[in-house]
Amino acid sequence: MEVERKQRRHYSDVLDHLKTYFPSPVSDPIMDGYFVHSVSRFLDQVDGLKSALPLLGSGVKNSHYEASQQAVFPEGISSVEEVTGMLADYCQGMTIWSHPSAQVNVIPPPTIPSITAFIAAALYNPNIISDEYSGRFSEAEIQSIAMLSGLVGYDPQQSGGLFTFGGTGTILYGCKLGIEKILGGKGMQEGIREDIKIFSSDVSHYSRLNVAAWLGLGMKNLIAVPSTSNNEMSLSALEDALRATLNQGHKVAVIIATLGTTDAFGIDDLAAIVHLRDCLVDEYRLDYVPHVHADAVIGWAWAVFRDYDFDDNPLGFHARTLRSLTDSLERIDSLQMADSIGIDLHKTGYAPYISSVFLIKDRSSLALLSRAPEQMPYLYQVGHYHPGIYTLECSRSGAGALATLASIRLLGKKGYRVLIGHNVEMAEMLRERLERHACIYVLNDYNYGPVTLFRIYPPGVDAGEALRRELNDPDYRNQLLEHNRYNRRIFDLICERVMQGEGVLLSWTLAYRYANYPEAPAIAALKSFIMSPWTDLKAIDSVVDQVMEAREQIACS
Repeated sequence: MEVERKQRRHYSDVLDHLKTYFPSPVSDPIMDGYFVHSVSRFLDQVDGLKSALPLLGSGVKNSHYEASQQAVFPEGISSVEEVTGMLADYCQGMTIWSHPSAQVNVIPPPTIPSITAFIAAALYNPNIISDEYSGRFSEAEIQSIAMLSGLVGYDPQQSGGLFTFGGTGTILYGCKLGIEKILGGKGMQEGIREDIKIFSSDVSHYSRLNVAAWLGLGMKNLIAVPSTSNNEMSLSALEDALRATLNQGHKVAVIIATLGTTDAFGIDDLAAIVHLRDCLVDEYRLDYVPHVHADAVIGWAWAVFRDYDFDDNPLGFHARTLRSLTDSLERIDSLQMADSIGIDLHKTGYAPYISSVFLIKDRSSLALLSRAPEQMPYLYQVGHYHPGIYTLECSRSGAGALATLASIRLLGKKGYRVLIGHNVEMAEMLRERLERHACIYVLNDYNYGPVTLFRIYPPGVDAGEALRRELNDPDYRNQLLEHNRYNRRIFDLICERVMQGEGVLLSWTLAYRYANYPEAPAIAALKSFIMSPWTDLKAIDSVVDQVMEAREQIACS
């Protein structure tokens, strides 16, 4: 008995100590202060990793994956201070997305309130499977979806949606709804027993492959429609492919239109795609309507310009920037024609990962995905908002919803106009400077977003003529591959210089597009993706200077 009492006492002592590892459930000045101090200490340690580099720490990413695979679950208890120090150390090598010398990808610096929203979610752990487990975080989801619906042109009284696990999740929901529309909702119970087709551009995001595979359709039922030189889906090729499919007696579940491709900001003609869909439904007398999903995870933010006064131009954008914005808006403005839309706030919305929204024009369609509450007897006993009845996820954090609400409330249309306009303006300045050099060819000079793709050519090579032959001449295949290797050498030299504290960190794409002949190789490119409000003309000039210096270095080697 004495031993048992000692064991119980020991357990109680340890438990009392462990309680100090958690935020206090009631107001406690000492514990609350310790929590704030611990977070502040972490921030101080991470701040100490900042330098002139666009990366935290020395910039050398020493990944010890083999050693990591030998990790063993610890036996004892550590301290908050020790683990906090470890967490700061794990931030080493991370790109600082707000740095003016970071032009790597479509990843923004999150706003302070959106970061605070994630802290709130981490503190109180809401699961928006139901308002029973998420409180007002559920309201944040409903409000964010209503505001985004109105922004893109949906009727918030009819539309609906949900936050999901990423851009892939938004496409998955759109494709699943398209399938269920064909099957009358029976697919949820009986599965898919026939080949059903999904159409998308051949330069759309590769997540379409994941979705086709994971939904059980198989990638063979995903039809990649050729794109034009503007990296948008060819409407004539789409019509030919749709007619061929329908003539063979197959069904078309979904057409995915991309409103801002990842590599080149290509924007499909959504209005024309919907019009073509409607015409074919009438002509073939289909007893279903193929679902059109707009993958606008990048391009959605341009909708803030739908009611901007371009004539008066109150924000004072340059003429070249205005042209870019109006040309993009011409396509983005038709978003309300899509049956569903994918939106990523962690891309052009300045919120943390993951903040992805699936919007649906007619929220009653979500009933096709629902399950009977009787199948989940331990849920939905109280409250009024139960999206878990139709969501794929059972565990769905409220962080993205609250972060989205925070950034939208903080920035409003004006704030987003300034951020997007600035990114486009800096990209236009970069293109203007790159175009001054005969050895550089800007590949997406027709797509007016924050991304710039370009190729550099060796001395004695005419850039325009070389690209023309790369795209169209099979006899030029070897030179194309050699130019790919040449551009890669320039990219590697730029990366080396950045690690030494000089220049701008760019990114690389293996396939800007493929040449226009059978079994054609990919055309690689350097890529600048501007997302930081701190990017300025000095950073833009640095991109051009480092490219030309790397080219000169290769010529002298």
